[in-house]
Amino acid sequence: MIELTMATAYISHGDCLKHEMGAYHPECPARLSVINDQLIATGVSQFLASYEAPLATDEQLARVHPIEYVHAIREAAPSEGTVHLDPDTAMNPYSLSAALRAAGAAVLATDLVMTRKAENAFCGVRPPGHHACRARPMGFCIFNNVAIAARHAMAVHGIERVAIVDFDVHHGNGTEDIFESEPGVLMVSTFQHPFYPYSGTDHPSSNMKNVPLAAGAGGEALREAVTRVWRPALDAFRPELIVISAGFDAHIEDDMAMLRFHDADYRWVTEQLVDVAARHAKGRIVSMLEGGYALDALARSVVQHLRVLAGLNA
Repeated sequence: MIELTMATAYISHGDCLKHEMGAYHPECPARLSVINDQLIATGVSQFLASYEAPLATDEQLARVHPIEYVHAIREAAPSEGTVHLDPDTAMNPYSLSAALRAAGAAVLATDLVMTRKAENAFCGVRPPGHHACRARPMGFCIFNNVAIAARHAMAVHGIERVAIVDFDVHHGNGTEDIFESEPGVLMVSTFQHPFYPYSGTDHPSSNMKNVPLAAGAGGEALREAVTRVWRPALDAFRPELIVISAGFDAHIEDDMAMLRFHDADYRWVTEQLVDVAARHAKGRIVSMLEGGYALDALARSVVQHLRVLAGLNA
């Protein structure tokens, strides 16, 4: 193990591999396995400080979700078989633990970054979170992990301005539902439109800088959105922490959607966010895995993302 100071933290847990929603469900355990394999194969893993995700507490979850919702999710968790929360989102006997670990990873990542035990952090966890609304699971998501990170930073570490950046192919409707019109949070995003969940374009509040992209749009459209909309908004907001909804399903190889990003686009957008964090947030970034269902493309893109976070050359 190479000795590093202020390393990039990589947070995951074996429970996240046990959450399964059906034999052919695209949000599958193999997503984490291929990421781990690629990190080892490329040698990037040796530059990361690994941590196991703790279980989020009800207090941490209730900063975002009504406690009645948290209790309802606990009660819905099956002891055997599968229970559907919506047509796309199911729980098996291990799903509650996985969801609590994913939310707990967000909390631990925030603590590590805010106490300067890590420069930044990436959470390789599932289920994802950005479709989870205040009191509604949807789109593979149970708890909103990025929102839990943001609220934890504010409640425990006294942060007043958090920027949430979402480059998943689907609009982070849950995150917008939670933070709409909240002055201490700025959300900037790109997503395919019109596309599931068919939101993000109908008069968003002033703290939501959403850039819808048409089917077929590629890296040039991403760069234009970041340069024209994201960067000016982020620089004006001066975030003290950046939290990323890191979805990699806008990749050209991902047939779940119709955007055409490449591996290098994820490297470029991460470089932009690292620069913003260096300018305004003392380098502090917490990145949470969201979508990405073409396994090879997902693994390669996450490696590009982590290379930049860890300060490694291409």
